[in-house]
Amino acid sequence: MSELFNKVKRCFGDYAVDKRLAYELELAKLPRYVAEFLISEFMYGGGDWESKLRNFVKDHYYEPEEKEVVKHKLVTEGVVRLIDELRVYVDIETETHVGVIQALDIWALVPVDIVNRNRATLTTGMWGLITLKKSDIPIEVFGRPISVVVADFKPFQAPDTDPKILEEARECFTLDEWIDVLINTIGLDPTVYSPRQKLLLLSRLIPLAEGNVNMVEFGPRQTGKMYLYRNVSNYVRIISGGIISPAVLFYNLRTRVPGELAVKDVVVFDEVSKVRFQNPDEMMGKLKDYMESGHYERGDKKVVSDASLVFMGNIAVEMSAEGYVPIEDLTYVLPEPMRDSAFIDRIHGLLPGWELPKISQTKYHLSKGYGIASDYFAEALHSMRKESLVGLVGKHIELSENFKIRDEKSFKKITSALIKLLFPHKSFNKSELKLVADAALEFRQRVRDWLHKIAPGEFPKERLNIRIYS
Repeated sequence: MSELFNKVKRCFGDYAVDKRLAYELELAKLPRYVAEFLISEFMYGGGDWESKLRNFVKDHYYEPEEKEVVKHKLVTEGVVRLIDELRVYVDIETETHVGVIQALDIWALVPVDIVNRNRATLTTGMWGLITLKKSDIPIEVFGRPISVVVADFKPFQAPDTDPKILEEARECFTLDEWIDVLINTIGLDPTVYSPRQKLLLLSRLIPLAEGNVNMVEFGPRQTGKMYLYRNVSNYVRIISGGIISPAVLFYNLRTRVPGELAVKDVVVFDEVSKVRFQNPDEMMGKLKDYMESGHYERGDKKVVSDASLVFMGNIAVEMSAEGYVPIEDLTYVLPEPMRDSAFIDRIHGLLPGWELPKISQTKYHLSKGYGIASDYFAEALHSMRKESLVGLVGKHIELSENFKIRDEKSFKKITSALIKLLFPHKSFNKSELKLVADAALEFRQRVRDWLHKIAPGEFPKERLNIRIYS
């Protein structure tokens, strides 16, 4: 075992996890934070725990296409236990709690005591072992009869969410070591990436560490864009193409259920070119207003949220002397309603995903050692959002006069997020601050260059500059 992995085990204790086990035990169907939680539970049970874990997952995890199998078991056996995410909604009129298992399209009544013990089911949703039972008397809620009850729920959740563990452990590592720890934590092998590529990979965590940050990443397929967002946190909702309604994203007027922006830390639009809106004018108006202000209205509902937005697009690339470069006009990767300067200017940063290599075989690109437990790391990222370091950035960095207000906001938010990720203990020197500030400046400069290309009269070609105080 390498010295770095020994240091991770020593400094993180129970929150150090061998990242190889999740894929070696063929648990790829589960989010990584769920797989690692189960590994920890079964490992300390002794015996042939690996076989027991595999059988447990095989017996209780159902693919979305198996939803009729689950329903069949409920009808014929009266009970079924399954591993999935439970999200609870409250119908005030009937004073009932309704659990929704979205992947299987199953609605079930949830007793109040289960909700009280697992409050996160009311906000982001929680993964766990759900016991469903068939009820003899259906109850109508939200306009549909429900004849299933959640009889029991065992959550798969980190017992400790104290971010101080992360801050104190950071003192054990140099910056280069810490970056490698984080790369291992997100499930990748840091030895196959250059320092530049490692920083780009960790920049995908910016929206998770900072509220109300809007990022775009364009790159070829299979560079791990969705791998990270699916596996790093249960506070992420991924929308993969298709038609998106105001009810899903903002607020459902009929059921009075908040949309994804109200309950998640990050909403990711995967394959953004395939996204379609039911009412493009209404959706884009509300989306641009939200990206600017952090709040939106629909009907009589006013919502304030710190959810960040990520827009992911696949593009064609070719090899040049500088590495891979895009050969498509980035504007046309976006769906038509998004192809205007008002929308693009509200994007805080553009990540050049085309610089990252494709993830090939497991033995080459996936982690081979210890990192931070994903369920704890997800909670640490969630806690980071409660504090902004924008004021700290302003004390250390002076901006050139050609910064507009959106440039300033974008640069400071991205820098704040990168400081939280790389220096959670808030201790850094001038060269270390320059590393993250230069990255933030580059990501915003790419947006400015994009704006100049589509609206040169409104956005002149100019370079943004900063000066870092000693």
